[in-house]
Amino acid sequence: MEVKKEARAILRYARISPTKARQVLNVIKGKSASEALYQLKVIPKKAARIIEGVLKSAIANADQKGLNLDKLYIKKAVADQGPMYKKWMPRAHGRATMIRKRTSHITIVLEEREED
Repeated sequence: MEVKKEARAILRYARISPTKARQVLNVIKGKSASEALYQLKVIPKKAARIIEGVLKSAIANADQKGLNLDKLYIKKAVADQGPMYKKWMPRAHGRATMIRKRTSHITIVLEEREED
């Protein structure tokens, strides 16, 4: 039984909603690491800048583990819900509305692609 080596990076409490982060993660899922980095540079979203940093960290972790950087691909990329910052905004007639500032935990797992 062959043990597959993988490298991962996790960013916790990122100040972006998980829904917005998932839009960008779905674009790069399953792609090679170098192609995903190029895609993230081109995507004009705040989430792309955040995820680019997480991907670079995962690539550095893979380098430390001695994985072949040319064969790396994104095995798993998820954005889970983190805690919400809640605050109140005053409204008309003495009412108040809750503002929810959502956070997310972004995880990227890289693995070496097998040659067939």
